[in-house]
Amino acid sequence: MRIDIITIFPKMFEPVLNESIIKRAQASKKVKIHVHNLRDYTLDRHRKVDDRPFGGGSGMVMNAEPIFRAVESIIKSVKSKNKPEVILLCPQGEVLSQKLSKTLSQKKHLILICGRYEGVDERVRKYLVDRKISIGDYVLTGGELPAMVLVDSIIRLIPGVLGDKNSLNFESFVGNLLEYPQYTRPANFRRMCVPEILLAGNHKKIEDWRRKEALKKTRKRRPDLLNLRRKRKEQ
Repeated sequence: MRIDIITIFPKMFEPVLNESIIKRAQASKKVKIHVHNLRDYTLDRHRKVDDRPFGGGSGMVMNAEPIFRAVESIIKSVKSKNKPEVILLCPQGEVLSQKLSKTLSQKKHLILICGRYEGVDERVRKYLVDRKISIGDYVLTGGELPAMVLVDSIIRLIPGVLGDKNSLNFESFVGNLLEYPQYTRPANFRRMCVPEILLAGNHKKIEDWRRKEALKKTRKRRPDLLNLRRKRKEQ
């Protein structure tokens, strides 16, 4: 997989892309990530990427031209038969979910556009991007942090990236359930003890216990997930 990120703050990505699983995924060539400075695709000497909105209003709007130029330049340089999925990170997009991350992890090429200021020229949304994604119903100063979240959620789903291929089957939101409680050594810490069933070695009973605990936790903290799970079963 190849991921291209277009931003006016490329240095924000350096700490994230050069640590942990994302770093290992790049080292093992499971993914190639390229960060592009949007200002490199401007035509004026001031490298301006925004302007006042037509019709008045507060704030500034990101210009369409440098964004179009950046995406077109990336596509031309890659020379691939696979059409990239162009994604704009913005509050108006569909909310990121595990299912969406799974879908995107199967793509060959993603181009992520990080919005800023009061947003981007509507012509970018209308004629350039294939998908708009939000990471939640709250306001951030730009699309850089959402892009990092999206990249992390996608890369860990690429086959071979995680050390234990089975670990993905037991994580939160898989099957619309929160993950069951986890414990490790020591079994008795300050008189707080690990449930006996986890120490007995009966894997069938442990599996049943984990499923019940996952359901209990989901019912208490995220009942909406159970409703979604029920609807999918009825379809």
